[in-house]
Amino acid sequence: MSIKVIAQRRELKIGKTPGKRFVMRPDLYSAVNEKKVFAEASSHSGISAGVIKAAWDAAGEVIRTWATEGHSVPLPGLGTMRFGVRSKAVENLEDVKAGLITTRRIVFTPSVDVKEELKNTSIQITCLDEEGNVLKRVTSGDGGDIEDPENGNTDNGNNGGNPISTD
Repeated sequence: MSIKVIAQRRELKIGKTPGKRFVMRPDLYSAVNEKKVFAEASSHSGISAGVIKAAWDAAGEVIRTWATEGHSVPLPGLGTMRFGVRSKAVENLEDVKAGLITTRRIVFTPSVDVKEELKNTSIQITCLDEEGNVLKRVTSGDGGDIEDPENGNTDNGNNGGNPISTD
């Protein structure tokens, strides 16, 4: 299993050094059909798909209720989720109002196991030019290092930082 990423050359017109840069983005897969999820869970657990769906729906209702009450809610095997907001800051108490909220968000914090799984999942990068033509492919090894087999480079300096963004 690996995560597929596209690095496509784009013209960047903002920032200190505008020009052509390779910009990475996930190569998005199609959405998995809900019935397929329940069927797969059923085959792994021996519990009927209907029972799993009923439990899933009930858990979803509980999670939604608790999250809207301000709780951080565990998602078993995945991490926790909570609701949050982004807002403008004001200096004066009389200026505080709901209109300062700019975004309502869902904040997901992955579990240590999920972070470790992601860290150990290889990454396949397909480099494209502006027109979408493949220029080269790069595949990571284990441990989060990026390897470039075409140039014999086994670590191009991208081994630092937190591999998970929860924002």
